[in-house]
Amino acid sequence: MSNSKFFLFTSESVSEGHPDKVCDLISDSVVDAFLAADAQSRVGVETLCTTNRIVLAGEVRGPQSIDKAKMEEIARETVRKIGYEQDGFHWKNAEVAVHVHSQSSDIAQGVDAGENKDEGAGDQGMMFGYACDETDALMPAPIHFSHAILKNLADARHAGKTPGLLPDSKSQVTLLYENGRPVKTTSVVVSHQHAENMSQEDVREMVRPHVLAALPEGWMCPEDEFYVNPTGRFVIGGPDGDAGITGRKIIVDTYGGAAPHGGGAFSGKDPSKVDRSAAYAARYLAKNVVAAGLAGQCTIQLAYAIGVSKPLSVFADTHGTGKFDDDKLCVVLQDIVDLSPRGIREGLQLSRPIYARTAAYGHFGRDPEADGGFSWERTDLVDQLKAAFGSK
Repeated sequence: MSNSKFFLFTSESVSEGHPDKVCDLISDSVVDAFLAADAQSRVGVETLCTTNRIVLAGEVRGPQSIDKAKMEEIARETVRKIGYEQDGFHWKNAEVAVHVHSQSSDIAQGVDAGENKDEGAGDQGMMFGYACDETDALMPAPIHFSHAILKNLADARHAGKTPGLLPDSKSQVTLLYENGRPVKTTSVVVSHQHAENMSQEDVREMVRPHVLAALPEGWMCPEDEFYVNPTGRFVIGGPDGDAGITGRKIIVDTYGGAAPHGGGAFSGKDPSKVDRSAAYAARYLAKNVVAAGLAGQCTIQLAYAIGVSKPLSVFADTHGTGKFDDDKLCVVLQDIVDLSPRGIREGLQLSRPIYARTAAYGHFGRDPEADGGFSWERTDLVDQLKAAFGSK
């Protein structure tokens, strides 16, 4: 972020009913189905949604039980759970086409472990992780609050507490920073799909308490900077209003623009794809560095080549907030954690059906779950990091 004494920074989030997130959730639900049936499955499935049409395409290697009929069933059930029963997009009436085939043998031979090689990366690329001490979740505050607003609204909608609000929504939060710390909210934008009979003011007052609940006490923006459905009407929404595609909300998925992004999407990919698993590992490292009190901010970059097990580079940057040398931090992190694709997958126990829950409201800043979900949010490296640096 900026080194200026005062600056504004904005991040957005989108709900599970946003067209792109519908696609992310379908793709990740397919991943979960394969991993539940066989933990060694390979999955790369993309989804496209538009008016009463869902298209799945990609490459898989896994049990025959997850066939095209099963993938169609998964797609419909996912849309039903989100809550789409509209004329233009209905879980029961949408046409579903599945164009999924076997994984390329050329990719498989590079990724799979053999007698003389370890498991290789599923693709080339660089992945970033980030953490900062702006929030208890060690996430940048603007994206953290943007997610919280929509998660509050979604929970209320599913509980039947917001009659007339429909699945598609977006939020945007702008914060004022002083000396590098967020101090107040200057504007909030929420666009929420609604029933025909609701006015803009109806939606505004239904949304308001969920915004207040998401922000720190006393941080609500001025009334004239609280924008709800600024176009005045949002009845036609979801894939009927705008086509969606898997992997098109990568900044929403990560740090809201507060940190770099390698460019690879997460959803629809099994953990042999380092686009996903190494980004989780990078967050795991960065979060533990900040949780250990070694820095107020930390960015980690990892880079890989397809079919190669060792990372090509490991980079750490504490943005001038570190108490110790960043070069030493790079060495210590590699000593503590095996950053090969297999090491990441096994260390974070990623070969499990834990991905549909990540598809909306952020892959990071969530609480680790009892079944291993969000394992990359654990802070179990803190003691080792403190010991390595002689920190108390």
